[in-house]
This record gives sequence, structure tokens and C-alpha cells, in this order.
Amino acid sequence: MKRIVVTGMGTVNPLGHTVEETWAKIKAGVSGIGPITRYDPALTDTKIAGEIKDFNPAARLGHKEARRMDRFAQIVVVSALDAMAQSGYEVTPDNTYDTGILISAGFGGTETLTESFETLFKQGAGRIRPTAFPAVLSNMAAAMPAMFLGIKGVTFSLSAACATSAVSIGEGAEVIRRGDANVVLVGGSEAGIMPIAVGGLNAMRAISTRNDAPQAASRPFDMTRDGFVPSEGAAVLVLESLEHAQARGAKILAELIGYSATCDATHVTAPDSDGAAVGQAMRRALAKAGLTANDIDYINAHGTSTKLNDAMETKAIKQVFGEQAYNIPISSTKSMTGHAMSASGALEAIFCVMAMNEGIMPPTINLEHPDPECDLDYIPHTARKKELRYVMSNSFGFGGQNAVLVLKRWENGAK
Repeated sequence: MKRIVVTGMGTVNPLGHTVEETWAKIKAGVSGIGPITRYDPALTDTKIAGEIKDFNPAARLGHKEARRMDRFAQIVVVSALDAMAQSGYEVTPDNTYDTGILISAGFGGTETLTESFETLFKQGAGRIRPTAFPAVLSNMAAAMPAMFLGIKGVTFSLSAACATSAVSIGEGAEVIRRGDANVVLVGGSEAGIMPIAVGGLNAMRAISTRNDAPQAASRPFDMTRDGFVPSEGAAVLVLESLEHAQARGAKILAELIGYSATCDATHVTAPDSDGAAVGQAMRRALAKAGLTANDIDYINAHGTSTKLNDAMETKAIKQVFGEQAYNIPISSTKSMTGHAMSASGALEAIFCVMAMNEGIMPPTINLEHPDPECDLDYIPHTARKKELRYVMSNSFGFGGQNAVLVLKRWENGAK
């Protein structure tokens, strides 16, 4: 079976516009949460979010191109360009059909849709921008990077709620394994800080209303948590077969050795309280990686900061790892980034790669009052040094969709 490696990464998110800038803040325990500025926050009960700051799409993409894209497409194109630049891989007429993209978004063009509805009701349908309809389509997360990079191979998007980009990574690897591409860009994007999305999440009581303390609002595994903090962002990784990467002399960043996806099939929004399907996803990912519960050195938790998810994830980890669960450091980087929903799995996969390469595990900030139901080692407050060989990344989404990735530190020649 073909081995799959990571050779490039790119991201735009509330903590930074590059992997390096973002990772520096993650290690330092910096929060990217602040007051909402993308719309009048008086419209929603939640007035805080993880917004991308000082992003100028025209500077990277050109004014004309940027204008015809929704924000979710703008940030993912920039992320894809940066990931490809790091990988050193160039698309040519000879390899364009052997290069693919599986980058996905959940909401799609929320800002464009909001703008179009406002135009419809105030000025009439004839005043809607002609570029609005395609800009709204969620498949533009894959189609727009393909256009910028000249990629003509397998190109599509899928949707698995907040597990979307983790599933995209796992399925992108399968595209390579079945021989449909040598290189695949994978990841996700989300830019839904709009009243329709935030207001809907408020109606569900899913998100935090700790408006007076934005940077302390995302507090996974803490007894005082009151919901997740929505954020925006994009993250892209370049996957390729080991044989292909080595043949072109690419610098290998990590190896993807395990992936599994399951479904709770229980509730539209609430996780199954017994964590059975999540546990099964972790077991299957471990089995595919050829590992045991004793091999995992670190877990990047889904860790949303909701009452139900954090307790369920803790329970599932204990079911899978037994007493070893108490010896595995775990953290939720959503305590700093907020929940970038469809982009979160890919963003956290990037953090896992960086953690392995630098031997530093990110902290869980704001963990001041540990929940008795969440009694594992969540690396509170401060990053921790540790040599990491195998790491696990968990992602779960509405509809009960779960995805688990297992990554291995690259060791030249090691199997």
C-alpha cells in the first residue's frame, strides 16, 4: 500500500496568515478571539469570534479575482498557494492531470449570500451581482485553488460539518492510494461570521456568550465552559505518495499513517453521550496505522468547549486507551483559535505536524476550573516539550460525523 506524506502546509486564521506566525502564537498560548467586527454585533447574543485580522485578498490575488470570490474562497486560495510554495511542487502540462484537490467548506459563501439577500429585499433581484451565485457554492473551496494553480486532476469538495477537513485529508490520501493522483491538496475553509450563522448557533445555545472576556471564552474541559467560540480560517496541506516525494527530492514534513471516519447516527447536533462511534473511529485509525494504544504520544482533541462534547470525548478516549489515557498529553488548540468548523481538522493537523517536528505540545489555555468529568492531562496553560513520534487528531461534527487522523514524525528510512 502506498505511503502518504505531507510536503507542504498553508493557513490563514485568527492567529496569523502563515503557518509560522500561527504556530508561534499557539506555542505561546495566545488567543485569537475578540469582538465581532464583520457585522453589527448588536444583531446577535454572541458578540465575540475568532476573526482573521488585516487580511487583504487583493494584495495576494489581484483586485479583480478577489472581488469575484467569497471570503472563504479567498483565504483558502492563499493557503493553497502557500502550501504549494512550501512543497516545492510545480504544476505543469505533464503532471496537471496527476494533481488533485480535495478542499472543502461547510457553509460556503455565507457573506455573499447575506449580501445577496440584502440586495434582493432592498433593490430587487436584478441588482444581485452576476458573480454571486457561483461565489456561494461550497465547491469553490476546491475549484478556485485549481484555477489559480492550473490543476486539472481530481477536484471536488465534500461536507462532514466540523469533521469536513479531517475527512478531506483522509479521503485525499485514498485518492493517491487508488492511483488517481500523485499529489493532492487537502484541507478546508470557513468564513461564516455572519448574523445568519452566529444567530443560528445562538438559537441552539451552542456557542459562548462570554462577551465581556473574549480571550477567556473558549475554555475546553473547564467546568465553567458555556459553548464554543465560532471562528473563521482556512488550512491546506499537500499530500503525496512517498515514492513521488522522494523522487523529486521533496522535504517531507510528516507521514499520514491512519484515518477512520464513523457516524453516531444518534442526533443532529448532540454527540452520542457514550462516545461509542468516536471510540470506534479512534480504534480503526490506530489499527490502520498498525499501532496500539501505548504508541500514541499526544492527542489534539476536538475539544470544542461545549458541555456535551468535552465530556463525551474524554469518555471515548478512556474507552480506547484504558488506564493509558491518563498518561497521554492532550490539548485543545480551539482554546486559542476558536472553532473554525470546516477548517478546524486541517488546521489542527498542521499543529500536529509542527508539534512533532519541534517536540512541543500546544497548551489548552483557560483551563482554570477542571471539570471532574474531564480528568485527563490536557496540558493546561503552558506548552510542554516532549519528543513525539505518533500523534492523533480528533474531529467531530453535527450529524454525528467523526474523523480521526494518525500522523507520524518523518524519520528518513523508517517504516
